[in-house]
Amino acid sequence: MLAKWPRSGVQSQYHWFGADHGPESTAIQTGDIVNIVVWDSEENSLLTGLDGTAAEIPPQTVTANGRIFLPYVGEVSVRGLTPSSARARLQSQFEQIQPSVQVQLSVIPGRNNSVDMVGGVGSPGRVPLESRNTKLLSVIALAGGVNSSLRNPLVRLQRGGRTYETRVSSVLENANRNVRVIGGDQIVVVEDERSFTSLGATGSQRIVYFEKERMTVMEALSSTSGLNSGTANPKGVLVLRDYQPKDLKPGLAGPNKQQVVFSFDLTSADGLFSARQFYMQPDDTLYATESPINSARTIMGLIGTVIGVSTSVNRVTD
Repeated sequence: MLAKWPRSGVQSQYHWFGADHGPESTAIQTGDIVNIVVWDSEENSLLTGLDGTAAEIPPQTVTANGRIFLPYVGEVSVRGLTPSSARARLQSQFEQIQPSVQVQLSVIPGRNNSVDMVGGVGSPGRVPLESRNTKLLSVIALAGGVNSSLRNPLVRLQRGGRTYETRVSSVLENANRNVRVIGGDQIVVVEDERSFTSLGATGSQRIVYFEKERMTVMEALSSTSGLNSGTANPKGVLVLRDYQPKDLKPGLAGPNKQQVVFSFDLTSADGLFSARQFYMQPDDTLYATESPINSARTIMGLIGTVIGVSTSVNRVTD
């Protein structure tokens, strides 16, 4: 039931998509630059001239309508073709003018056949795609790899007006997360800033950054060195969470208050298993209460201090 409740905290849209498989070859796209060399062994060839067997056509940029211009032929559509298919098409066009002609073709990827590695890697910049099946890890490797100085690196990919993000470690561990990139993707590797606050009788009282994509209460306690054995009350481990007003719902379909406290009793089996299944959210507060015995000791210590002060005052008065 709680798993269906809305997410809370910043960066709650923490999601990725599954990998797929594309063709191994690279399709020519708008903006690519096509280099063409025409070879002809015939003397006095119309294409190569009087003094040579080869002629290099000035580089042609694929236009918005997917075409390039060829002398004596006119405009030819090449967008969506592989380089070998485009070469065959151009040669068939030239053969209508000079049957003995041969065409050599190469492609320099443009904006639509490359991705931008914005930062967080050794060599940021534009990375041409070797094929339509180029994977994310290959692009990161070509860009110099992830900077070792980044804490808990997170890869963020922008595509089609949407942003996707996941941990670099999860991409390395799960082949299904090593997704295929497409031309125009913008990728950046940053530190994962999601965190929660650890307070009370935990092993450390501080801001704790998420070590994994998802962390349970038990894992969160482990990351703070557990409970303080001398002061903590294992029956009173609390998670404090804030929800947005738009997320409030009546009954148990969602939170009915903006501020909600979840309580765990780690002395019972149910409490232990619940702590292993309940996931922390960014900006949560993990609070370990103190045991009643320690609270009583604190109160007795304060009473003893007050009595000592009162006795000293009486002596001074006497």
